[in-house]
Amino acid sequence: MKPLVVDASVAAKWFLPEPEAAAALRLLNGRHLLAAPDLIRSEFGNIVWKLQARGVLDTKEASDLIEHFLSMPLEIHDSTYLLAPALQIAIATGRTVYDSLYLALAIELGGTVVTADERWVNALTNGPFTRFLRLLGRP
Repeated sequence: MKPLVVDASVAAKWFLPEPEAAAALRLLNGRHLLAAPDLIRSEFGNIVWKLQARGVLDTKEASDLIEHFLSMPLEIHDSTYLLAPALQIAIATGRTVYDSLYLALAIELGGTVVTADERWVNALTNGPFTRFLRLLGRP
């Protein structure tokens, strides 16, 4: 089973009525090993905080969402050992170290990053990392 590294843009779709939410939920069917660097916790927490600050979620809903997220079948990897390769990827691609941590993990695991970030996918199209990155909802 080829691992799928999911980023926070995909994880948010597990809980929120957003475009491509159905595609994100299909990843939870048990046929995939889902993984992410530990950074996903902070990124997801920030998404929830923004929704609470905008009045989309109340405090209890925000807390419940975090608890539910933390119980998801997601293999979390320590970013410490990913940082050096992520920096090299960031330098090579001109993308953030944050994004590059997901890519470094996918390479380490022999998997693919699944993201809803179309700009990121487009920026890396036809480059050396294209095969490790796919847009949510596309094969």
